[in-house]
Amino acid sequence: MIDISSRVRSVWRRNWDAFIRTYRVNFIPPFVEPVLYLLALGFGLGTYVETIDGIPYPVFIAPALVSISVMYSSFFECTYSSFVRMYYQKTFDAIIATPVGIDEVIAGEMFWGATRGMIYATLMLPVLLLFGVVAMPSSLLLIPFSGLAGLLFAAIGMCFTAITPGIDALNYPSFLFITPMFLFSGTFFPLELLPEPIQYFALAVLPLTHVVTINRAITLATFSPINLFNLAWIVVATAVFFLLAIRLMRRRLIV
Repeated sequence: MIDISSRVRSVWRRNWDAFIRTYRVNFIPPFVEPVLYLLALGFGLGTYVETIDGIPYPVFIAPALVSISVMYSSFFECTYSSFVRMYYQKTFDAIIATPVGIDEVIAGEMFWGATRGMIYATLMLPVLLLFGVVAMPSSLLLIPFSGLAGLLFAAIGMCFTAITPGIDALNYPSFLFITPMFLFSGTFFPLELLPEPIQYFALAVLPLTHVVTINRAITLATFSPINLFNLAWIVVATAVFFLLAIRLMRRRLIV
């Protein structure tokens, strides 16, 4: 039984306050990263690729850049950052000493990870609009959808945090899970170019595949029935990993 109440907000607020205190550092990457990627890949490599399925290459990779940013910010917030708060700073112990319960601490961490992904997507959107690589007003849907996608990656990250013996071991999911998603989720080239078994693997196992597909539909304002499948996959996976993360973390924290 999961025990969550409105006290989750206090955990979320604690992380928000810490984030705002260092906002200058936190707000720089969402502005700089899309510019670097668009210049190097979109307008650099794009001079050779030109179009994919009739879509200019910078426009093709723009939604992938948002998806990758949401993935990185949410996942790493609930792996390395959460592990530091749990193990080194003893923040979890301090919060649990109050009326806030373990389930609420973990849920608050994941909701904060989702919020961080939403913040990054929100900050990236004006940059992409400036380059003219996303369509309006449909691209405004990137912001609420990034919250759902961020919650998915935050929950997955928290599952790894729960089973990781030490912070150095978090390098394994980073290299063996996050890096393959970065490369093989239809980010910089169509998924259809990959061998068929890898396509099925990406659709079945890699969450970023579904996030990129929906974000591409949003930025191009070209929705199709397949997007309902992508959305359903994300919703179900988010619910499963959210509950699993709370159970695994509860098992780790209760001695």
